[in-house]
Amino acid sequence: MSDAILVLEDGRSFRGDAYGAIGTTVGEAVFATGMTGYQETLTDPSYHRQVVVMTAPHIGNTGVNGEDDESSRMWVAGFVVRDPARRPANWRSTGSLDDELAKQGVVGISGIDTRALTRHLRDRGAMRVGISSERTDIDELLERVRASESMVGADLAPQVSTDEPYVVPAVGEKRFTIAALDLGIKTATPRHLAELGVETHVLPATATAADLLAAGPDGVFLSNGPGDPAAADYAVAAVRGVLDARRPLFGICFGNQILGRALGLGTYKLRFGHRGLNQPVLDRVSGTVRVTSHNHGFAVDAPLEGHADTPYGRVEVSHVGLNDQVVEGLRCLDVPAFSVQFHPESAAGPHDAAPLFQRFVDLMEENKGA
Repeated sequence: MSDAILVLEDGRSFRGDAYGAIGTTVGEAVFATGMTGYQETLTDPSYHRQVVVMTAPHIGNTGVNGEDDESSRMWVAGFVVRDPARRPANWRSTGSLDDELAKQGVVGISGIDTRALTRHLRDRGAMRVGISSERTDIDELLERVRASESMVGADLAPQVSTDEPYVVPAVGEKRFTIAALDLGIKTATPRHLAELGVETHVLPATATAADLLAAGPDGVFLSNGPGDPAAADYAVAAVRGVLDARRPLFGICFGNQILGRALGLGTYKLRFGHRGLNQPVLDRVSGTVRVTSHNHGFAVDAPLEGHADTPYGRVEVSHVGLNDQVVEGLRCLDVPAFSVQFHPESAAGPHDAAPLFQRFVDLMEENKGA
């Protein structure tokens, strides 16, 4: 087994074993707290250009399979684990995680103290990082890390979006048709909607409002995705066109941030973000607390009390993160639009938020023919 090194931009370094592909990679170091769902994490386009540190110590136990991918490939820039499985043990497994990482060219490192690394990122904040299993000079790798791009200002959605529109048909009787702006959409999302009788027309990230509304959809969906929402002016312009048309709109994750910007609210980078399957969120509409799946490094800046007055009327914060009071959802009171920062599809995590898809369907039903 080859040696590997990990170097953070503040100079802290770790030595371990090569895991996955042999090579060198740089990206933003973030930690994910889910005990399961590593395959969904690796294939989630929202992790583009990020080096993911898994806080759960044992990774790879269930191998990989052809059914749990959230996209057509792994998007992470690198992967960090403490104790990789020696062999997969699951009836659904079709291969091992380390072989799949190597096959897809994902450079990783194992055998390091991921708890110490996570505590460092929690205290110092997410930062750039490099992993190498072909270089042994820490200073050389550190220089490359510090020369790499920051996530602030990064416009990444077009890099992970579909090139051509495609359709995900409804299961059974078709009740509604929606247009989905693919900012990094996960396959689980249109699958959930399909079960509710929704046919989803997925369009590229740079689609305009006219493109989204061309087929006369009953609603518009804004997907998750990577990068800085402040860099995605094209998506903001498209959403404003949808709001002008008063078409029902639902956004998740990056889509929540884009809706916030379209309404005139600001966004900002969190210190270390929320990534994992166990984030408690207060749903102010129902008064309940839901355990939710998260993957975001940016958040919307909106008043937690009362409402904000925007060009599209009043907007209130509908969901709040209970760990740090971060805005986790928006509800428009004068136009048919709402969004959440977390993932209701959460294929690997809790399904507390799955009813939000039904809320979107209900919103389209209420506005049908309007």
